[in-house]
Amino acid sequence: MRNTYETETETESGSETESGSGSGTAAGGNAPVRFDTKVAVLLRDDLESWQRLNVTAFLVSGLGTAVPEVIGEPYEDADSTAYLPMLRQPVLVFEGAEETMTAAHARALSRSLTTAVFTADLFGTGNDRDNRAAVRAVGRDALDLVGLAVYGPRNAVDKVLKGARMHP
Repeated sequence: MRNTYETETETESGSETESGSGSGTAAGGNAPVRFDTKVAVLLRDDLESWQRLNVTAFLVSGLGTAVPEVIGEPYEDADSTAYLPMLRQPVLVFEGAEETMTAAHARALSRSLTTAVFTADLFGTGNDRDNRAAVRAVGRDALDLVGLAVYGPRNAVDKVLKGARMHP
């Protein structure tokens, strides 16, 4: 599967803007789709590889329940084997220092963007009930954030991620 994602500085020729309720296809079949929204994950830069993967998976897992229109259609192979639908647009993964994470969290909340958090405490729990209790036990400004997912208009998400860099 090939994902094409245009940045705001790239041309829109040959593509149609995805508005959040469309199918994720562009006019012309193979032309890139330009989404007016962005799904981004910000990871703290001191995480181990397995932690980065785990945090990313957990963070994006809730997006489809909060914003159902981000989910595409179910997949099917040439033998008619059915597969689950996935997000209809790319997930961009960034990394940053603790200060970047804290600032991004504050900006996401101030812009009322759809946000998911993963704190360091969640590495020590083993289920959803304990995960929620661990987050609930700490005030917003004291959360030891190691991951943040943000969904919203492209420009707003870009502003939230100021100072972060693309994950290598």
